[in-house]
Amino acid sequence: MTYEEVMQELERLGTEQTKMTFIRHGAMEPIFGVKIGDLKKLVKYVKKDQELAHKLYDSGNSDAMYLAGLTVNPKTVAKETLQQWVKQAQWYATAEFSVAGVAAESAYSHELAMEWLHSSEEMIATCGWSTYANYISLTPDEQLDLDEIRELLKRVQHTIHTEQNRVRYTMNSFVMAVGIYIEELREDALAAAASIGKVHVDMGKTACKVPMADAYINKAVSMGKAGIRKKTCIC
Repeated sequence: MTYEEVMQELERLGTEQTKMTFIRHGAMEPIFGVKIGDLKKLVKYVKKDQELAHKLYDSGNSDAMYLAGLTVNPKTVAKETLQQWVKQAQWYATAEFSVAGVAAESAYSHELAMEWLHSSEEMIATCGWSTYANYISLTPDEQLDLDEIRELLKRVQHTIHTEQNRVRYTMNSFVMAVGIYIEELREDALAAAASIGKVHVDMGKTACKVPMADAYINKAVSMGKAGIRKKTCIC
């Protein structure tokens, strides 16, 4: 498919109802409002053309940008591309899912996570924390810097309630990832979660809620999911 054909198909697949749902969650124009399941129907076409994937992201259309994240090859994507993509991410779905997912599976996962989570820009920082959480979900314990993660847990514990809105959400998700995937740090994560307590995030005009990190970790453990690494975090 050509770029024009993909954009036409995205417009066809979009609905006003889905568009308004995404906008309530923070999406910005331009957007057609395509459900993720429908985006995945186009993945097989775009994956064959990596230049097309990059062009879709550069379009600035939210649906096209998300599709690009589903189709770009994380093993060959350039670091400079990811650094540009994070600057273009207009709302949390693009930052926390599209860019963070690709970055976490790239050769630059740890480097970019640490670079981004220190940013003063909300979407870049939230992408950084999401990238690190995804990186943990994919990476065996022996390849992780546990001392660094302990320090990040302390940072979350001390600063989460004064951070920017979506950064609070992804910091909370980071704590959950540590507790679920790293057995050696589970008690540290649970202690941090207990200290943090309820995290308040403005979720817009939606019914979405922020999970309690300690309850979420304990549920994963009770269900036998703790420590089982993901094969991919791109979704």
